[in-house]
Amino acid sequence: MANKFRDKPVKPELEEDRLTAEEIESKVQKPQKARKKGVLAKGLYSVFSGTFLTNESTLRHLPFILFLTLIAIFYIANGYYADDKIREVNKVSNQLKELRSEYISTKSELMFASKQSEVAKSAEALGLKEPVVPPIKIEVDSIELYKSN
Repeated sequence: MANKFRDKPVKPELEEDRLTAEEIESKVQKPQKARKKGVLAKGLYSVFSGTFLTNESTLRHLPFILFLTLIAIFYIANGYYADDKIREVNKVSNQLKELRSEYISTKSELMFASKQSEVAKSAEALGLKEPVVPPIKIEVDSIELYKSN
């Protein structure tokens, strides 16, 4: 089978089909319209090239630009300050949790150590014994106490 792309029939060129070099150039180069730059493009170009600094309108608006710059700096500083405060709050809350757990464990140890049986065991080490006889209540009449004086 023959390759259909390789075996192309050659057309005889007519003199009408032949174009001069000038005609080819005129067809290839179409007159292009000058593109208008947008306001944003002009503004960005002037900022990046630095030509906006020479305009009188920029010098008139310089205090406002400086004011906006100052506000931006405060905004960034406020963000950093808030991040630091959040870290500090988290640190303090972790310390609070640790101290609370320490408080609960110390309180439970104290309650265990203040039981009567534990106090008696501690007193035996010092040579003290728990009394077997219950204590008696002594009642004194305050009026008689004042009369005797």
